[in-house]
Amino acid sequence: MINVTELRAGAVFEENGVPWVVVKYEHMKVGRGTASIKIKAKNLKTGSTIDKSYINGARVQDVLLEKRQGQFLYDEGDHLVFMEPTTFDQFNISKDFVGDAVNFLKEGTVVDLKFFNNDAISIVLPLKMRFKVVETDPGVRGNTVSNVFKDAKIDTGAKIKVPLFVNEGEEVVVNTDTGEYVERANKN
Repeated sequence: MINVTELRAGAVFEENGVPWVVVKYEHMKVGRGTASIKIKAKNLKTGSTIDKSYINGARVQDVLLEKRQGQFLYDEGDHLVFMEPTTFDQFNISKDFVGDAVNFLKEGTVVDLKFFNNDAISIVLPLKMRFKVVETDPGVRGNTVSNVFKDAKIDTGAKIKVPLFVNEGEEVVVNTDTGEYVERANKN
């Protein structure tokens, strides 16, 4: 059991058999009364978020998540197929649990996975990844003031915004958390 004052952002706890991750934490003390803890928590099974309140001193069940690595193999409709790099065992993860990360999964990408009771509940991509721009309009010289972006489609099918100077066929680095362009990829 852990005290609710330890439920900072990113902390994982269990309530009624359901794992939750803390998204936002707020400690409130009003007048002479006892303090209350307000959190916004995300259900790790369904992905829904709720607001919860606890009185100071309350305790919740601690959760131990198993962390493993997995290599993305292929997309199979409503789920994705991964392989554990050391044992070569294959396992499936529902696209519902992957969320927006599915837009940046490339064949062969090694990701960090978190498991709760042998069920994969979250996926963590590398923060920055290289992608090839497969479709974009050509940039027009002279119509720039500063930081002007255009739409582009990368090799995974995701759509991102890139600066006007990026052309089709070039590789770019993308922040997988935000889906934003970071820089042109170095040619090695």
